[in-house]
This record gives sequence, structure tokens and C-alpha cells, in this order.
Amino acid sequence: KSDSDTYSCDIGDAQSRAKLVVQEKPCIFTKELVDTEVTEGEDVILHCETSKSDSPVKWCKDGKSLRNSSKYNISRSGFEAKLVIHRAEERDS
Repeated sequence: KSDSDTYSCDIGDAQSRAKLVVQEKPCIFTKELVDTEVTEGEDVILHCETSKSDSPVKWCKDGKSLRNSSKYNISRSGFEAKLVIHRAEERDS
């Protein structure tokens, strides 16, 4: 993307110019979430991987964003995004 700019080729007094626009490659999942079963009361870890390590990730349940709390631990390390659900209950399904 940093190569985006206007480039020129000069021969004597003549000049040819062109604008180069490098579009950012979209972030995709390289490893998707998998269905998981856990016994009630245990911690569960859900994780996925993305093609870009700096892309923001948002975890949701029932369409609502999750945040770090005593129930949820959200982390990102390199390409991996991880959600830990502490003391899973049936309502976490």
C-alpha cells in the first residue's frame, strides 16, 4: 500500500505519468471457529486465525459484542484471536 503514488518516466523534455493505487488485501480467516462442547462449570477456549495480525477482531454472542470481564477473556496474539469463557453455563451455549 505504501507504494501507492504517482510515477513518471522522463525522456528529455517529454514526460509520461501514471498513478499507482495499491489496494489493501482483505483480511480473511485462515482458521475458523469450530463447534465445541464442554461440561458445565469448565472453562472453554474458542480461537480462530486471520490472515493479518493487525486486523481488529470483535467477539459477539447473540449479536451483542463481548468485552473482557470476569466471565470473558479476549486476547489477540499474532494471527490468533482467542476467547476464554470462564465457568461455562448452559446459557453460554
